[in-house]
Amino acid sequence: MIARSINHISFAVRDLDASLHFYRDILGLENIPRPDFGIPGAWLGAGNSQVHLIGVPDDADIGAPPASLSPMACHQAFGIEDYQKTVEHLKSNGLEVMETSAEQGQLWVKDPDGYIIEFIVPR
Repeated sequence: MIARSINHISFAVRDLDASLHFYRDILGLENIPRPDFGIPGAWLGAGNSQVHLIGVPDDADIGAPPASLSPMACHQAFGIEDYQKTVEHLKSNGLEVMETSAEQGQLWVKDPDGYIIEFIVPR
């Protein structure tokens, strides 16, 4: 096997401050050192992996996120410990949450750029 783990996931973001608010302040990821690449961005720690936010200009063609909140679209998933507390926390921060059930343990939201983010209780 060549790929042994997930090192990082990256998101091209239009508003770095809004994305930092979502990933750092709402989700609780922590800033980690990032080299100066000459473009805006931030790196955040997520357990043994990282989330890289890459600031892009408005005219950059980065494709479009899914039009609707759907678990069938490409998405990234974060492990969580408590389904109901996570639902309540996300909703209290004004996010639309697509829920399953505590037994199934999966839910989805969109980040500020429209990327779909899943939260799942490990089985």
